[in-house]
Amino acid sequence: MPMSASDPTTPIPIAVAFGDGIGPSIMEATLRILEAAKVPIAPERIEIGEKVYLSGVTSGMEPSAWDVLRRTRVFLKAPITTPQGGGYKSLNVTTRKTLGLYANVRPCRSFHPFVQSRHPGMDVTIIRENEEDTYAGIEHQQTPEVTQCLKLISRPGSERIARYAFDYAERAGRRRVTCMVKDNIMKITDGLFRQCFEEEAARHPNIESDVMIIDIGTARIADTPGTFDVVVLPNLYGDIVSDVVAQLTGSVGIAGSANIGDDFAMFEAIHGSAPDIAGKGIANPSALIQGSLQMLAHLGLADHANLIQNAWLRTLEDGVVTGDLVNSKGERGSAGTEEFANAVIQRLGDEPVTLARSAFRQGRTMAFETRKAAPRPVKTLGGIDVFLDWDEVGRDPNVLGEKVKALGSDALELRIVTNRGVKVYPDGFPETFCSDHWRCRFVNPEEGEISHSDVLALLQRFETAGFDFIKTEHLYRFDGERGWSLGQGE
Repeated sequence: MPMSASDPTTPIPIAVAFGDGIGPSIMEATLRILEAAKVPIAPERIEIGEKVYLSGVTSGMEPSAWDVLRRTRVFLKAPITTPQGGGYKSLNVTTRKTLGLYANVRPCRSFHPFVQSRHPGMDVTIIRENEEDTYAGIEHQQTPEVTQCLKLISRPGSERIARYAFDYAERAGRRRVTCMVKDNIMKITDGLFRQCFEEEAARHPNIESDVMIIDIGTARIADTPGTFDVVVLPNLYGDIVSDVVAQLTGSVGIAGSANIGDDFAMFEAIHGSAPDIAGKGIANPSALIQGSLQMLAHLGLADHANLIQNAWLRTLEDGVVTGDLVNSKGERGSAGTEEFANAVIQRLGDEPVTLARSAFRQGRTMAFETRKAAPRPVKTLGGIDVFLDWDEVGRDPNVLGEKVKALGSDALELRIVTNRGVKVYPDGFPETFCSDHWRCRFVNPEEGEISHSDVLALLQRFETAGFDFIKTEHLYRFDGERGWSLGQGE
């Protein structure tokens, strides 16, 4: 939760990781600026990233580093490198999920004409759910030809990020929150995310809200980002859209990122470790500077954040930019990492002439009221999907369908067989391409309730018949409403 700097003479401890690639150089530049601005923090360095991975710690972070994080509860992190090859999990994802950092916040603003952008008026904040969706990382190879990744969307996770988005909009004086999903296809998962968003929107009549399908939404935000204000998305879409929007500002090298939870917060640049330019002294430290300023506002040090941001804006106005940016004269920047940091330090106390002055606001605890949990619905088991690895010559769905149909019972009757989600039995089309991965859907013919014993008996018949069943999914109804999607063509 946001912290308070009630005693500015007492330095606030924070965990700092210098990272890999360009990480050390941009972190050193950022910390020099914070020190020059007399920011009352006490950085405690921890080791994470490539060296830790290669030492045999597959998480990329030593246990002692976790101890520092849990004590300071605030983390300023430079980019890291995850070694190539299997066995290494993303440290970013691990940190976000382990510390409950459910909200990723990326303000993306144009600084045109001092950083060239096709969208001079854009000022969009992307708020991304940070813990769920396909980033749960639950994947399996089920047949020689087919793999799967589970997309997990929960009501608590969706409610929490929707509440954060509207709270952010109110605190920041924003006018509208847009939700982007793909619920025309993923009606249950993305449908739940949308439902939670609309429920929260109804509690904030002072904030405009709308919902867009992610494909056209992304196209519009790339074409006319100035028409958006705050955008909230599930994890995967949010990851993609936030990078798109950051690039529209002129470069991902000027966008910082905050990862916020109830008890912890992590701040970082949105770009990677760029090992190809490491050690050359040319990296742009701006994204990490911006992440550090979000950290200062979170710590209750908004005055310091505004001091540094105004100096940074003045630096851009004076034409001092690094090589990833194009200035108002259409020239590629030439300032190095150290030179750019020195330029910001020299301008501490100055304010921008053309660009709007910095307006960071103090962070505050989000004292969400406790809401009564909805009563749990009545849950009944109505069927089961049995997935098979079946690769007989010809892969004829009718041959498989007739064999599987014979395994049914009075309690469980074969409804359809699908391949990659498309119905292929009964009455499938010969043009439909079939892999070796099949779903056999059994339901109670009277739409009544079945038992686990019915399921076990069915699977035993599959075993006896020599089928390789690789996965099952129970089909539940909740208060009588179907809790599973229909197959395409069902």
